[in-house]
Amino acid sequence: MASVQTFALPHYEEYPVHVALFKDVTNAAFLRSQLLASNPDFDYAFLDASMILTPNHLLTSTFLALHTFLTKRAKTRTPHSELVFRLSPNNNIGESYKKFGIGDATTAIIAVKLPITADATVDASITAETVSKHLGNVVQGTSVRIGEQGEGLGLWCDVDKVRKMYKLGGEGGNKGKKTGAANGDARVKKEGDEKKEMESVILGIIALKGS
Repeated sequence: MASVQTFALPHYEEYPVHVALFKDVTNAAFLRSQLLASNPDFDYAFLDASMILTPNHLLTSTFLALHTFLTKRAKTRTPHSELVFRLSPNNNIGESYKKFGIGDATTAIIAVKLPITADATVDASITAETVSKHLGNVVQGTSVRIGEQGEGLGLWCDVDKVRKMYKLGGEGGNKGKKTGAANGDARVKKEGDEKKEMESVILGIIALKGS
């Protein structure tokens, strides 16, 4: 069984979002092959965790994916593919998958499952328990617990990669610097502030794309 956290999105509480996080994954190539084969048992949004900055980054994109799908304005075939697309700042679907989806060598993965059918009705058979059981069986990696507010979802983020993807400019200046407890605390605070600033800009970019 994998650890799964369930989120309720504003206005769409009847469509709970089930999210799981894995580290040290060794079979990303297999998971990707099932996606490419359109295996319905693997109808998830499998995301490269290094491209998810914060919980809000993921959940805002998930909300937009669900909203556009339910209002028949989606650009892709399923809510899960729409989620991958909505994370991207551009309208190139292939590029969205290349940057935010998993690759054969991905080792930190976020899996998102929405309980929705092709005709946009709720699939009551999809629950946190069924998602946990299935992912626990098919993902070869270590399940990581996600907090109620999404704590943990940004721990594997490569901030420089995300900054480059959204063309935010600037450079990370703290790599390899360990200069004692006081300076360490200051560095952590600076990184937290940087993430908040980046998040604000990224959410604006995503919202403008979805408008």
